[in-house]
Amino acid sequence: MAINQEELAEWYKRAQEEILDDLDEELELEMDDLRLSDDSDSPNALNRQVYFRELFRLQKELIKLQDWVVHKKLKVVVLFEGRDSAGKGGAIKRITQRLNPRVCRVVALTAPSEREKTQWYFQRYIANLPAAGEMVLFDRSWYNRAGVEKVMGFCSDAEYNEFLNTVPEFEKMIIRSGIILIKYWFSISDEEQYNRFTQRIHDPLKQWKLSPMDLESRRRWEDYTKAKEMMLEKTHIPEAPWWVVAANDKKRARLNCIQHLLTQIPHQEIEHAAVILPERVHNPDYIRGPVPKEMYVPDVY
Repeated sequence: MAINQEELAEWYKRAQEEILDDLDEELELEMDDLRLSDDSDSPNALNRQVYFRELFRLQKELIKLQDWVVHKKLKVVVLFEGRDSAGKGGAIKRITQRLNPRVCRVVALTAPSEREKTQWYFQRYIANLPAAGEMVLFDRSWYNRAGVEKVMGFCSDAEYNEFLNTVPEFEKMIIRSGIILIKYWFSISDEEQYNRFTQRIHDPLKQWKLSPMDLESRRRWEDYTKAKEMMLEKTHIPEAPWWVVAANDKKRARLNCIQHLLTQIPHQEIEHAAVILPERVHNPDYIRGPVPKEMYVPDVY
């Protein structure tokens, strides 16, 4: 089907609008971060133009990694751990933002049910491990037992010690099965967590992020520090090392994490066959039926 110059100009205009709309998605997330935050006034703040340029470059590379994972039928697990408000969720959003959710999915399990509490501790996590050609990002993971469960008394000392002794063997086992396991700890300072919690308290759009457990974790900062140190000491193994992300600066933390993740899985660009849009079939006997006006969402904007 031939396209005249006027139609080509209209198509180009609409393509530009789609690109801008896509960029707006990221801008919305960034503006959400800026509300009630004075990070932009910091002399060490990352230039926004540099940040966006690097983020989009890295996200483009993530798409290449996604294609490689599918092509090579890799099984990838990435764990994101850290204190409350450390920026795990923001990093996960930027990683998955441009990816296919059928390939890259996020697992954020709730507290175990009464039935799950009677299962082998790792059982519900195993059910969420990837098949070939999949990436799974755990927004908190089986390391809950080494952190919140230990500090808040949700597990016994015997269960805690058993976890620390078992998890290295568990991780070696899933690695032997062919899974690529990458573990990140997002590290923030005492002062930075205080600032972020204070911002959430005064932000009606973020207050929901502050649970009673989060507030209690603030009081028990030192207990969480001790638990983190023990966790890293016992579970930082050659087969599955921990990688610490300096996360006081959210933007740098995201870029650094994504850049590092890309280096952990050697990959190449996969060539795809050219996509050709087929001609639409026109049936002269087809008559499109009217849609009642009351079915349409009101044009408020």
